[in-house]
Amino acid sequence: MIVRCDQDATAALICGKEMNVTTWSKDELSKIAESDDLHISPFRADGKTYGTPTWIWSVVVDDALYVRPYNGQSSTWYQSAMRQKAGRITAAGMTKEVIFEPVNGPVNDPIDDAYQAKYKSSPYLNPMIGNRARSATVKVTPRGTA
Repeated sequence: MIVRCDQDATAALICGKEMNVTTWSKDELSKIAESDDLHISPFRADGKTYGTPTWIWSVVVDDALYVRPYNGQSSTWYQSAMRQKAGRITAAGMTKEVIFEPVNGPVNDPIDDAYQAKYKSSPYLNPMIGNRARSATVKVTPRGTA
């Protein structure tokens, strides 16, 4: 397979190029943390076309944004995010180009706490802090498009 490094986000990662990772501003994280309207759209297989936006829960922990799929690693958006590593989110009136990174280990404990605090009244909380969803925790980081 021949990969053109400037072809798309996935090709840039394969070639080891930086994707101009930036950080969330305090204001952006605060707005996302307070909202319940995050839609995630990982790139499709072509690395250029955004997937259908999927509404998901999100939490902010230690100046980072995290999401989890209700269906864990079998979730379609999760599989695309792990394959393509990039896409777009829309939340709190903002649309951002982002990078997706799987996370595991002790960071999941404060993420669970954040889910419990934000979604305590939901009947869907227990599955979102259970092993299936926890095993598919994703850190979402903004990326520049230059």
